[in-house]
Amino acid sequence: MTETLDLAYVTSIEEVSWGLALIAVTMMIHAVAMPATIEACAALRRRRAHSGRFFGGVRVLLLGSAMIATTHLLEVIVWAGFFYGQGAFPTGSSAYYYALLQYTTVGSDLSPPQRWQLLAGMIAMAGLLTFAWSTAVLLTLAERFQSERLQRLDAESRATDGPDSR
Repeated sequence: MTETLDLAYVTSIEEVSWGLALIAVTMMIHAVAMPATIEACAALRRRRAHSGRFFGGVRVLLLGSAMIATTHLLEVIVWAGFFYGQGAFPTGSSAYYYALLQYTTVGSDLSPPQRWQLLAGMIAMAGLLTFAWSTAVLLTLAERFQSERLQRLDAESRATDGPDSR
C-alpha cells in the first residue's frame, strides 16, 4: 500500500492514543508470559533434577526460548489485528508481515495509510521493550543452566580427585 507522504501531516491524538494502548497491551501480555516462562522452566528443571544431565538443562533453555518466541509472535498478532481491523492492509497476512518486521525493527517495504504511520515507530518501541525483558529472562535461565553445570563439574572433579588430593 504505497501512498504519497503528506509532509504537512500532523500526528493525531487518536494515533498516539492507539499506539500507547497497543504498547500497554503488548506489555500486559509480556507481564503474564515472562513469569509463566520462568515457572514452566523451573517445573521442567525440577522434573529433571535427578538426572543431572547436560541435555536436561538444554531442554529447559529450549522451552524458555520457544515460550519467549511464541509470546512475541502473539504480541505481533495484536498489532496486526489492529491494522487489519482499521483497513490499513488488505489481508491479515500482509498486516502481520508489516507488524512483525516493524516490531523487530527490521523495517518493511509496506506502509500503512499515513493516518497510522506513526505506529511504525511505536511498534518498534514495543518490540525494544519486550525484547529487553525477554533477554533478561533468557539470561536468567542461561545463568541457572551454567551455574548448575559448573556445580556438577566441580562435584565430579572433587569425587574423582578424592579427599587426599587437596
